[in-house]
Amino acid sequence: MVSWCAPLVAIATALGQFPTEQFGEVVPRDIREMYDRGLVYLAGSQSETGTWTGGQSGPGIDGMCVMTFLASGEDPNFGQYSGNVRKALRSMIQAQNAQTGYFGNSMYHHGFAMLAMAEAYGTVDDRQLWPAEQGSQRRSIGASLELAVRAAITSQKKNSYGGWRYSPDSDDADTSVSGAVLVGLLAARNAGIEVPDESIDRAISYYKSMTSDSGQVAYAGGMGGFDESIARISIGNLVYAIARRKELPQYKATLSYLTERIEQTGQDHYREYARYYQAQALFQGDVEAWEKWNKLLVRQLKETQKSDGSFPGQFGTAADTAMSLLALALNYRFLPIYER
Repeated sequence: MVSWCAPLVAIATALGQFPTEQFGEVVPRDIREMYDRGLVYLAGSQSETGTWTGGQSGPGIDGMCVMTFLASGEDPNFGQYSGNVRKALRSMIQAQNAQTGYFGNSMYHHGFAMLAMAEAYGTVDDRQLWPAEQGSQRRSIGASLELAVRAAITSQKKNSYGGWRYSPDSDDADTSVSGAVLVGLLAARNAGIEVPDESIDRAISYYKSMTSDSGQVAYAGGMGGFDESIARISIGNLVYAIARRKELPQYKATLSYLTERIEQTGQDHYREYARYYQAQALFQGDVEAWEKWNKLLVRQLKETQKSDGSFPGQFGTAADTAMSLLALALNYRFLPIYER
């Protein structure tokens, strides 16, 4: 069970938020129990090397799993899951290309791994990250994050659209991969890492070109291919919000689209992926709408959580469990990227 005691309060104070601060009540017991069961599953299914396997795997999935532990409020240095966090971060850093900063597998993985490093930076103590015998591999979380940012910016400079695609050398772009990378860059900037304004501006311009007046967000290349993808609309809305572009008509259009369809939680083809972004977008844009949507989410996840604490889906048990828990994690609001 999550410990609601001094270590949690210290972390909450450092991040400037406490679960009771905005809504006047603690996280409901049924949500805490569901989340805790999920953490038990992730902790038990982690390999000795710090990774998660089965279905989709790689540094991006490992990063998502790290964020689920950080989001719970447990002390990441001395708490129940501190060992799991350290093992995963070590594995991710060791997998990162020391020259290019690329985390590998795809820019999806790079973006989510970069986001996890940004959320761990300043929270996880580097002095306890590496065992003494691994001194030659002691790249810090901050150094890893700076390398990851450099890799993302280098990739974007090669891209005529100003976004990202699967390969760091791709010249085309899509709004799904670009969202993973851009949120990672914005989190790194929020953590104090230098990210050029030009990089953010180019990426936002790409999203503007891909957003219709109705609020729908196209998938790949130039404008076109609009459909009712709650995942992409949520991604577009979220990057506008975190980049502090809420004055844009594209932001307002995507938010209207989402708030008028809050009952559509879990209806996308990739429902766990959609929920992960939809939770954040609604919370950033309209708290009342998020509260209504969150009740639907909790009800659905209660029905689908397995007895071992995992959640089923299309990406593999670790990935789908992590995304489901991170959708719930807005009830905790300990991750800096979840601050409004």
